[in-house]
Amino acid sequence: MPEGQALDWRLHGVKVIPADSLDSNTPQTPGMNRAAAISYARVGAQKIWAGTVSIHANAKTGAHHHGALESVIYVLRGRARMRWGDRLEYTAEAGPGDFIYVPPYVPHQEINASPDQTLECVLVRSDNEAVVVNLDIEPVEEPSTVVWVDPIHTENDAHSRAHNEARDRQTRDDSK
Repeated sequence: MPEGQALDWRLHGVKVIPADSLDSNTPQTPGMNRAAAISYARVGAQKIWAGTVSIHANAKTGAHHHGALESVIYVLRGRARMRWGDRLEYTAEAGPGDFIYVPPYVPHQEINASPDQTLECVLVRSDNEAVVVNLDIEPVEEPSTVVWVDPIHTENDAHSRAHNEARDRQTRDDSK
């Protein structure tokens, strides 16, 4: 902003995007529905994109990546099973209140691990436009489970141990 020039905060301040006005005219991946809330085109965002994603019960997306963008997924409802790698050979699960981080260029697939509940998430990316590169990958039959280990807090942290044990039990139960 040029010095001495007042900015009209009414037009250039906070923006509230009502839930019923999200824009589904955004790049899609088969098996999921994305809707944009925050983007350059919608609100003038310079460095982030945010929206929602929903995946129907027992459904999965096609393999894809988001180019140079970092993605954060926050699970609102349902159970997310993520697969990733060159052949989707790794897997991990997340439930309500969990965050998922997807680094740039990582081939991945979202799976709704619930047989009867829609998976609903909030999605934030590190650029103002949605980038989706759909991939044709032949996945491995049995991916290996990866459990996140907090690099900052010790493994002796009782909460972390309890959370990891619960996640391991859930993964075993789901694979039966």
